[in-house]
Amino acid sequence: MALHQRIGEITEKIVRRSVSQRGRYLDEISKAAEKGPRRGHLGCANLAHGFAACGPSDKAALAGGTVSNLAIVTAYNDMLSAHQPFERFPDLIRAAAHAAGGVAQVAGGVPAMCDGVTQGEAGMELSLFSRDVIALSTAVALSHQMFDAAVYLGVCDKIVPGLVIGALSFGHLPAVFIPAGPMTSGLSNDEKSKTRQLYAEGKVDRAALLESESKSYHGPGTCTFYGTANSNQMLMEIMGLHMPGSSFINPNTPLRDALTSEAARRALAITALGNEYTPIGRMIDERAIVNGVVGLHATGGSTNHTMHLVAMAKAAGITLTWDDFSALAEVVPLLTRIYPNGSADVNHFNAAGGMGTLMAELLDAGLLHDDVTTVFGKGLAAYRIEARLGADGSIMRHAAPTPAPDAPVLRPASHPFHPNGGLKTLEGNLGRAVIKTSAVDTKRHIIEAPARIFHDQAELQAAFRAGKLTGDFIAVVRFQGPRANGMPELHKLTPPLGILQDRGQKVALVTDGRMSGASGKVPAAIHLTPEAEMGGPIARLREGDMIRLDAVSGRLDVLVPAEEWAARAPVVADLSGGHSGIGRNLFAAFRNAVAPADAWASIF
Repeated sequence: MALHQRIGEITEKIVRRSVSQRGRYLDEISKAAEKGPRRGHLGCANLAHGFAACGPSDKAALAGGTVSNLAIVTAYNDMLSAHQPFERFPDLIRAAAHAAGGVAQVAGGVPAMCDGVTQGEAGMELSLFSRDVIALSTAVALSHQMFDAAVYLGVCDKIVPGLVIGALSFGHLPAVFIPAGPMTSGLSNDEKSKTRQLYAEGKVDRAALLESESKSYHGPGTCTFYGTANSNQMLMEIMGLHMPGSSFINPNTPLRDALTSEAARRALAITALGNEYTPIGRMIDERAIVNGVVGLHATGGSTNHTMHLVAMAKAAGITLTWDDFSALAEVVPLLTRIYPNGSADVNHFNAAGGMGTLMAELLDAGLLHDDVTTVFGKGLAAYRIEARLGADGSIMRHAAPTPAPDAPVLRPASHPFHPNGGLKTLEGNLGRAVIKTSAVDTKRHIIEAPARIFHDQAELQAAFRAGKLTGDFIAVVRFQGPRANGMPELHKLTPPLGILQDRGQKVALVTDGRMSGASGKVPAAIHLTPEAEMGGPIARLREGDMIRLDAVSGRLDVLVPAEEWAARAPVVADLSGGHSGIGRNLFAAFRNAVAPADAWASIF
């Protein structure tokens, strides 16, 4: 199928916009590649330090400089369910490398925090900044210049974007990302959501809530709802950084282990020492970035990637904007129903054909660039598959199934759940924001109501418990942007606002904070920029101002006479109380240097 004309036009626009910075980036990685494997140029003492702890055969191989050395950059820790399976991966990777005639070393670890643990807590204010810390940590791991390629072990929200940014800073090295896979299905997402609402209403106690949550998040692997973590895995496969069919295979299974070993072998095969040199900096180009955005729209993916994917693109010298997201959403249909925009989880999605079926449908509709380089080779056609384990333990790849027009989880592009991707940019006299509408009933895509102003999510929670949130209203939660407090997720506001919506009230949320990939059924204009701490228009709002959120036309406005609006001074908040404790004092330099939300929200 020929590429959709609009996809081609948007891609070309990104290419033209990025030509100078992309050119500089490619020149830099070309110069790095020309030097050959840097390990061979290290001084003897340097090299001896680099392999001092290796076994005799690995020392001999690395001293000779003729074999590939594979870096393992890992986000392993055993507190995160998604990352606990990585404990076993270095041994699998080293064994696969040895069998392929190479060497593998753990080059370094990166931090990995769980937004599920810190949600609604002070630690969440470090979450977004952890992405840049991870990128910096990745650079430190690779700075020893001992390696010919790298494999990256990471799954969750800020971790994969941080690893990608770090990998692209060493863009002359090949990179393969290795997933851990989702935990098996536990308590259904509908049941979990119902118990959360009952708890918010005071109808069940904490013990009942904890039992529900424990049955949902119950074992090793990624949480099974379609939030940022699983959006990351989709992105890595559709952008060609995973092995085909590997994203959603459960942990600690023979197939998962076989795919991990295969990824290690492939990483060694695409180094500059072989005939298939595939540096990540050239592989991740404008077409790959557009494919990532298309995948997000087609699956109702995480709103966090309006920042993360922009930052990842920038690391490759590519300028991606929110306008590109909006333009692509207009032509990409929604093909999946995975919680929170449906009742299924990612295991159900994978059983329905998963990434192979999704990519086949998008390719056949002309919505993906097939002419890209992947870690598996040329083109995305090789990804139209399901991975299975053969009788001899080898990986078998079969054509992915074709979905039925009325399938409940994954549909063909000819019969989508919705004609567009459900992610839209909003603009108006309140600034620029994004809204995810894929889980929001169409009758709620336009909300006009008076503002209720809060400077902290706890204030809104307290007002709800006190019964003060009556009538129709738009909750404004401000001073939650990157400069103010690191831009925490406000996901815990979903249950109380959802309850009020279910009671028949018209409600919505406007915030300069984040709402995550788990954005649910309540209309939420998020990532509003300029943020309140920078004197943005949201800081000029007053209690009772009429706000109109229109996700159909893409507008976000306060309905105040222009003269009165222009004359208002922004409110200034004292945020010093939230800048210390839980390590927050260490991140003052980050808060002072971070870019706005629509400019990747990064310190780089």
